[in-house]
Amino acid sequence: HVQLVESGGGLVQPGGSLRLSCVVSGLTYDGNCMAWFRQATDKEREGVARIYTAFNKTKCADSVKGRFTISQNNAKDTVYLQMNSLKPGDSAMYYCAVRYGGCTLDATDFNYWGRGTQVTVS
Repeated sequence: HVQLVESGGGLVQPGGSLRLSCVVSGLTYDGNCMAWFRQATDKEREGVARIYTAFNKTKCADSVKGRFTISQNNAKDTVYLQMNSLKPGDSAMYYCAVRYGGCTLDATDFNYWGRGTQVTVS
């Protein structure tokens, strides 16, 4: 079955950087959409960045554009989220998710989720 494991979260000062990693296993098809979402306390889950793994096509939400970058390794089994110029408003639990087929930033479209990694900017 599909499993996703996130890592790399932590406490960082404003203006600092973190790199999150998400290792995925159990996928049975190529051409998947992997994405990062975040959810702060008392807020809805928000799509941050996505990558269509077959073509390495990426997109970031407007709220993080120019600061965050999503990428993958050559084996297409690990996705990264490089976060620069972090702000207190970026503090949240960050989740990795995957779906077969087309790419979106709508959480309801994703079937498989990791448990999350906490990012705190303070």
